[in-house]
Amino acid sequence: MKRNELKKLITKILIKHKLSKNHANICADALINAELVGAHSHGLSRLKMYCDRINKKVINPKPKIKIKKISHSISQIDANNSIGFVAADIGIKQAIQNTKKTGIGLVAIKNSGHYGLSGYYAEKAVKKNLIVFCFTNAPPAIAPHGARKSLFGTNPICFGTPTSSKIPFILDTSVSVINRGKIRVAARTGKKIPEGVALDKFGKPTTDAKKALAGVQLPIAGFRGSGLAWMVDILSGVFTGGNHGGKVKDPFDDFSGPQNIGHLFIVMKPNLFVGNYSERIKENIKRIKRLPKIKGVKEILYPGQSKLRKYKKNLNKKINIPTNIAGDLKKLNA
Repeated sequence: MKRNELKKLITKILIKHKLSKNHANICADALINAELVGAHSHGLSRLKMYCDRINKKVINPKPKIKIKKISHSISQIDANNSIGFVAADIGIKQAIQNTKKTGIGLVAIKNSGHYGLSGYYAEKAVKKNLIVFCFTNAPPAIAPHGARKSLFGTNPICFGTPTSSKIPFILDTSVSVINRGKIRVAARTGKKIPEGVALDKFGKPTTDAKKALAGVQLPIAGFRGSGLAWMVDILSGVFTGGNHGGKVKDPFDDFSGPQNIGHLFIVMKPNLFVGNYSERIKENIKRIKRLPKIKGVKEILYPGQSKLRKYKKNLNKKINIPTNIAGDLKKLNA
């Protein structure tokens, strides 16, 4: 399906689910972006879940979002259980606005939901020539180091900076070996997951996606990854007023109440300490790209390059919609 046609369809579905046209457009843009950069686990495969949560009244389609100004640099947002895309869109724009006044903007969001790809919001700040950190927590998937029960989410860490080229540096990585969305897609399509990414509920390694969802995902770098997950839980949950410590509800399976996910955006002007940041980042990237390469590697890529290349490659192509997701779209649009 062509991108514009797909956007109209998603927008129409979300308006049917009582979102305003503006909010529906914000969500559609984020979902389509995920498809274009190849992050299918955060794209169309989640639309039914969002609609189900609206129908179950655990996402508020008509939120009264409140922005509390704490200082020129700092704002707190109560998203009133809105869909996460909308809360995050307002939050990153507020952080960018705050940065103009003092050179740094800090925005904490509570009572939100899953907002898709962190890198999508980081890119909005980087396009304004700003440095950015994005943090958000998620439902239990990773066991704290030494425990055998999952509690931390896959809690992504995201950092972005402008470069001297048109391609921004954006690192967006979950602290699990693979993100949970990929395991969900594998479970739905009957595919196996790689070895070394998850344990079943008995603590045994598994390549069965369904057993992995019922068990525990493994963090990157052992106890270090567990520590990073804990850090993000503190920053985006404890610090913001959002749920934390394993209290974020699974969006697919738990309709007992809103998720109350927390997000934290930190945005900074790159010239706060040095006036020649652009030249310095250019030199930094150039030095690393000039390093001798291992066999089979043609180019050392920085985070964000590969994703942007996929985006440009897919931008004017039809978006492939798997049969099961096409069925979801048809039912949602009925």
